[in-house]
Amino acid sequence: MNRAFSRKKDKSWMHTPEALSKHYIPYNAKFLGSTEVEQPKGTEVVRDAVRKLKFARHIKKSEGQKIPKVELQISIYGVKILEPKTKEVQHNCQLHRISFCADDKTDKRIFTFICKDSESNKHLCYVFDSEKCAEEITLTIGQAFDLAYRKFLESGGKDVETRKQIAVLQKRIQDLETENMELKNKVQDLENQLRITQGSTSPAGNVTPKSPSTDIFDMIPFSPISHQSSIPTRNGTQPPPVPSRSTEIKRDLFGAEPFDPFNCGAGDFPPDIQSKLDEMQEGFKMGLTLEGTVFCLDPLDSRC
Repeated sequence: MNRAFSRKKDKSWMHTPEALSKHYIPYNAKFLGSTEVEQPKGTEVVRDAVRKLKFARHIKKSEGQKIPKVELQISIYGVKILEPKTKEVQHNCQLHRISFCADDKTDKRIFTFICKDSESNKHLCYVFDSEKCAEEITLTIGQAFDLAYRKFLESGGKDVETRKQIAVLQKRIQDLETENMELKNKVQDLENQLRITQGSTSPAGNVTPKSPSTDIFDMIPFSPISHQSSIPTRNGTQPPPVPSRSTEIKRDLFGAEPFDPFNCGAGDFPPDIQSKLDEMQEGFKMGLTLEGTVFCLDPLDSRC
């Protein structure tokens, strides 16, 4: 399985890009089964899985059970495992979830790949027995992965962070609108309490409170030495203290907190934008190990 593989200007690919992008490539094989593995990559990992499933199939065969036949449909959208007659989909493995794919050079029929399950997030190793075309199937999966990665970059992978920042700003606008409404309600409550206070104190003793001097705009002049104690109380309680400038969160010109790409939690943007793009980005970033060759996230990295 640990055979060296090298691409030479796409000449080693088995199919045209159009065939995998617009259609799918079908293959017939026998499905030995799938088993959970601890690691997403590794020759020893798949070797142990193949031995385990071969042994299990040997026991079932001795009991008269046949190895089920399946049809593989490989495209840039994934690897589908179907029942050949009814075309019922048994497994749908998306390419960004496939992390390792290999065929056995000592047995041209056996090939396998490791895929992360979409529901349990466990790594499952799928093992197949083909008619001596294991290498071709492995190369086809590798080519589909490479095309899917390029399509991901062209269709939206490059602006994942931009979409996140837009979602963050949209959420902050909503938060600011909510905060603005709360402040309006508080101002209204204070005005109502002020009217009640003035109405209850003005008739008694015909003593009119001395109003502070105002400027030409009928505004109370600002005093830098004014203290919190000069603010009238409400119902005998002191208004909440004004937070000091040192403890305030720094905000930009529009009242929003500055965007920090290194401190952006998962809850800062809607799941419908985050989950799928992040999942695909993470899967393609891990890459597909194809017989010792890794297709990296960065296409400009000459080391891959």
